[in-house]
Amino acid sequence: MRKKRFKSLSQRQALTGRLFVYPWLIGFLIFFATPFIQSLVFAFSELDLTPFGLKLTFIGFKNFIKALQEDPTFIQYLTLEVSNTIVNIPLILMFSLFIAILLNQKFKGRALVRAIFFLPVVVMSGALLYVLESYTMEQFYIGAQTGMAMSNSPFVRGIDFRMLLIQITGNIPFVRPLIDAINRIYEIIWKSGVQILIFLAGLQSIPHSLYEVASVEGATPWESFWKITFPLLSPIILVNVVYTVIDSFTDYSNDVLRYILEVAFRRLQHGYSSAIAWIYFLILGIILVLLVIFISKRVFYMSE
Repeated sequence: MRKKRFKSLSQRQALTGRLFVYPWLIGFLIFFATPFIQSLVFAFSELDLTPFGLKLTFIGFKNFIKALQEDPTFIQYLTLEVSNTIVNIPLILMFSLFIAILLNQKFKGRALVRAIFFLPVVVMSGALLYVLESYTMEQFYIGAQTGMAMSNSPFVRGIDFRMLLIQITGNIPFVRPLIDAINRIYEIIWKSGVQILIFLAGLQSIPHSLYEVASVEGATPWESFWKITFPLLSPIILVNVVYTVIDSFTDYSNDVLRYILEVAFRRLQHGYSSAIAWIYFLILGIILVLLVIFISKRVFYMSE
C-alpha cells in the first residue's frame, strides 16, 4: 500500500500550532517545573535556615489561613489589584480598539503614528515604570505642599479635573467613575500597545468585500461596525482580555508581587511567601476561567 505523502490542511495547521507551543513547553520543563513544584511544597511548610542547611517542617494550611485571616496587608493589596484589573480591562479594550480603528485608516505618516503608540511597549521596563511612577507621586506631593494646583503630571491634572467636576456637579458618587477613568489615562495608554497591535491585525484580516457588500446594501459605517467589524473581532477581544488580565496581574508595579518579594527576601519567610503567591495564582486562574467562559459564549467565528 502506498504511503500517504502529504498531510491535509488541518493537519499542517495543527503541526504549525504545536511548533509554536513546543518552545514554551520545553522552556517550562527545563526552567520552571522544578521551582513551580518546590514553591507548592514550601507553601505547606515552614522553612528554617539551620547550620546544616534548610529545614522543612510540614504545617498544612497554616500559611494559607494566615494569609487570608491574619494578614491585612495582603488582603488590602489583593483587593486593590483585583478591583483595579476589573476596572482597567474595559477601559484598555475600548481605548485600544478605538486607536486600532483610527490607525487602520489610510493617512500620511501612518507607520510613524503606529510606532508612537507601540513605543511604550518597546521601551517599557520595570525600572523605567518605577521611575515614572516615583516622579508622578513626587510631583503630586510637591503640589500638595505648595498648594499649586497645576502640574505637568497627568495624575495631578486628574486631581484638578476632579475638583472641577465636583464643583460643577456636587455629586461625588456620580462623577467618581469618570474621575477614575481620567486618572487612569496614563496607565491605560501605557498598557495598550500590544492590544492595539492585536486589534490592528484583526481589523486587517476582515475581508474588505464584506464592507463593499454592506455599502451596496445601504449600510451606514455605524451599522457596518456593529454587524461586521465587532462580531468578527470578538475572537480578538477574547485574546486581548486574557492578555490584559495576565499583564495586569504580572506587572512590575503590582503591589501584591512586591509584597510577595518583600516577604520572601526581606523577612525570609519563604513558606509564607509561597502560600500567598499560590493564592494569588489561583485567584488569577479563577478570574481568567470565568472571563473565558463568559466571553466564549458570545464569540463569533467566521467558519461557523
